[in-house]
Amino acid sequence: MDDIVFKAADGFPLRGSLYKGGGDGPAVLISSAAAVPDTIYRHFAGRLIELGASYVLTYDYRGVAKSTAPSGWKTRLNLKDWGVLDFPAALDELKRISGPRPLVGLGHSFGGVALGLSNRSAEFQRFALLASLSGYYRNTAQPCAMYAKMNLLGVPLTIPFGKLPKWGGLGEAIPGTIFRDWARWCRNPDFLFADPAVPEAEHFQSVTIPLLSVGITDDVWGTPRAVDSLLRRFDNASVHEMWYSPGHSDGAPIGHLGFFRKHQAGKLWPAVTNWLLDAKLPEGSARRREMRAA
Repeated sequence: MDDIVFKAADGFPLRGSLYKGGGDGPAVLISSAAAVPDTIYRHFAGRLIELGASYVLTYDYRGVAKSTAPSGWKTRLNLKDWGVLDFPAALDELKRISGPRPLVGLGHSFGGVALGLSNRSAEFQRFALLASLSGYYRNTAQPCAMYAKMNLLGVPLTIPFGKLPKWGGLGEAIPGTIFRDWARWCRNPDFLFADPAVPEAEHFQSVTIPLLSVGITDDVWGTPRAVDSLLRRFDNASVHEMWYSPGHSDGAPIGHLGFFRKHQAGKLWPAVTNWLLDAKLPEGSARRREMRAA
């Protein structure tokens, strides 16, 4: 694994991790959840390399973990830029490194939103959405707690500190402007799709590649309502959907982040690694329209 630095189209320096394999499989782009460092995906990335992936690239969005704003950066940091600028920059870097190899991707939580915003989906052969959702607070499993944590605690903290500190309880420290975008989107039933400052939301309609959505039943963010609210925006794509429960993990909780823990390698990972590397749909998945009709 090598630490790498590359720039977004606006010049913002982004940092990530490149995993190199000896296989001739596809190159894989992994895009993070909000406020989650790319290091959480290291074991999963290593497993993809063991199974034949040629390269795997993980990265931190602007303002998060290793991708801190450079000294003197004056331009406002916007949440939408994680998908509009950072995701395309990471894709371009992976393409530069991997050459003509086919490309596949995985978006964890916000990483699935980034795919829709990027307008670059056609460059992937297929994509996995892991706990990807529309974040309206009433669709979560704990709406009152989520609203309070984001708006009564999180937003006020960003005023004196200029960021939501890590001890704010929502993951890595996040720049205040980005967190306030996130909180505003999560207050609206239509999430980012109601924000006039995000015209790039129209790109969701351009996604036509095959998608596999994997939900987690004990994820307080990614409830069936929250996942469905996002998947409806990919209505021109071929979407298969499946759900994992703690029963698939020997009864242990999974939650929003637990899929990527190393001990899940033999339990939860094969469905996604087989999809990414070999285009094999997992048992138990169903085409989305068929699932909804049922």
